[in-house]
Amino acid sequence: MNPLRHDFIQACHDSQPDALSAGRGLRYLDIGCGGGIFAESAARLPSTASVMAIDPSPEVLAVARAHARNDPALQGGLIYSNSSIESLPEPEADQDKYDVVSLFEVVEHVTAPASFLDRCGRFVKPGGWLVLSTIARTWMSWLTTNLIAEDVLRIVPKGTHDWAKYINEDELRGHFARRGWNNPRCMGVVYVPGLGWKEVGGSEKVGNYFFGVRKDS
Repeated sequence: MNPLRHDFIQACHDSQPDALSAGRGLRYLDIGCGGGIFAESAARLPSTASVMAIDPSPEVLAVARAHARNDPALQGGLIYSNSSIESLPEPEADQDKYDVVSLFEVVEHVTAPASFLDRCGRFVKPGGWLVLSTIARTWMSWLTTNLIAEDVLRIVPKGTHDWAKYINEDELRGHFARRGWNNPRCMGVVYVPGLGWKEVGGSEKVGNYFFGVRKDS
């Protein structure tokens, strides 16, 4: 899924290219970074100035840090922090906030998504983007993630997914519209055996999707 993450972020910036056209590097905050798959790849992009990647699990951060040490080019541009977004100090000045705040496969595990998203949004600078991937709350997503993945194939531990916490795209659009954010974008994605994750128009109404929204400048 990682290449599609970057394609989606690039599409968001292409629609409102202020940051890239200004010739400056982008600052990322990756929330719930896990083992650092996205954070490392973002740090390697020529358009990136820095990546702050946070996760509350010291075990997964140990894996991320160990892997990053294998690439000296990442030193200085990629910082890992054992932190949650609730405990991370909020930058006081807009210029110290982030061009991209990412939440990949995170929000569907959050008990209070509205307040969580509000907190994450406070780290986005005016004109910046909050981007996420999550799962729509449909009968198909229950079938694939709860029944097949957990109960039948057992490729993820039982209880990993709580279908009641899944969020539909229109719910996200409503949440951010009420708070003055604009330019919402969505990309439905489907896993194709043997080919990996692919963009499929309209599939955001069925299962996995990316969502991005721009903070009003």
